[in-house]
Amino acid sequence: MRVAGIGFRSAASLPSLVDALQRALAEAGGGTLDALVTESAKSREPVFRELAQSMGLPGLGVTQQDLGQMITPTQSQRIQDQFGTGSLAEAAALAAAGPEATLAACRVVSGDGMATAAIADSQRKDPR
Repeated sequence: MRVAGIGFRSAASLPSLVDALQRALAEAGGGTLDALVTESAKSREPVFRELAQSMGLPGLGVTQQDLGQMITPTQSQRIQDQFGTGSLAEAAALAAAGPEATLAACRVVSGDGMATAAIADSQRKDPR
């Protein structure tokens, strides 16, 4: 499973989220996504729903409790204080991709600084 974690400020626009996501995908070497994910309350924001709908992907929410259990390479004190983790985008991607997930792209920031994105991949095991 490959998911994109998205973080964004309340004033972020759809182009901000798209820019952050495109930067993260470029960092991860391209590829397709299975879902977009952010913190539960943010997952109900119109701009996040619009991004998911425009891409034809599920837009998922992760609880703050689950976010707080994720150790992220990027550390922001503001995000730590608000969500209990160093990077909302990284933590959301890791939490949604599963316990064996790794980051294919660490947090990147949109050009306007209003959104962030990170990509996580789960380790798919051969079922045989």
